[in-house]
Amino acid sequence: MNSELIVALLAAAIQSGTPILYATLGEMLTEKGGILNLGVEGILSVSALGAFLASFSTGAPWLGVLAGCLCGVLMASIHGLVCITFLGNQVVSGLALTIAGLGLASYFGTPFIGLAAPGFSQQPIPGLCDIPILGQIFFSHDVLVYLSYCAPIALWFLLRRTSLGMGIRAVGEMPGAASAAGLDPLRLRWVALLLGGALIGLGGAYLSLAYTHLWTNGLSGGRGWIAVALVIFAFWRPGRAVLGAYLFGSVMAFQLRLQASGATIPSSLLLMLPYALTIIALAFSASRSQNINAPAALGVNIEPED
Repeated sequence: MNSELIVALLAAAIQSGTPILYATLGEMLTEKGGILNLGVEGILSVSALGAFLASFSTGAPWLGVLAGCLCGVLMASIHGLVCITFLGNQVVSGLALTIAGLGLASYFGTPFIGLAAPGFSQQPIPGLCDIPILGQIFFSHDVLVYLSYCAPIALWFLLRRTSLGMGIRAVGEMPGAASAAGLDPLRLRWVALLLGGALIGLGGAYLSLAYTHLWTNGLSGGRGWIAVALVIFAFWRPGRAVLGAYLFGSVMAFQLRLQASGATIPSSLLLMLPYALTIIALAFSASRSQNINAPAALGVNIEPED
């Protein structure tokens, strides 16, 4: 493999890792507020379809992005209604959200299989794209990729430097103490859940409007599950989420190129690579369990006060 192929592979890894990064950051924000959302795969699917249909019908890709985010918020609000309002089981609700989301996207998206919608094309950044090697890897993509470079920093700033973010973290750790300090735990959990849903929805919009530009069933391709695992791998830290997302993006880009090159390796084994890496990542995280930074009240519903 020569240097040009390696640079092209790394550039493809950035593109493949972008929807995973958005979904991981969205799930991370949700979990920081104490809500476990296993419905990421379903949210990605519905958001990808919503973004595609909006762009397809209006011809405006940015309206598609808005629709994708709104679909993410809508799906997250269903999870919130079950878990925050009615104190339902968060695991069961998340799994149901995934099943329902995949079914809805398949049912309503089937008539549009193979059709293309206006999306985002590559827009190299003048000056930066001319930097040797790094320019082609990082600065020759579409605008949603550039936006993803800012997302981890924005999330870190929100969680670490704003009163809203510190309130979300407090509710995720000790909701009782947060309430005693005058915070509204339920409101903060709703905010974390809906903002996280919007970020996941942005990842779905990227899949249909930038990654493929067309609709096909199963577009999420298991990225939602990878995002849930990456939150653990990243120890709930936005910076590590970037590393994990691009690592998985590299594996996905590599297996696609191996298939395209006509490699004799069975395609089923190549498709298995990202999921095998997921298991390895989780095993790595488990081996460092003493350093895991999971919110203490993750998955614990807040009982109403008497």
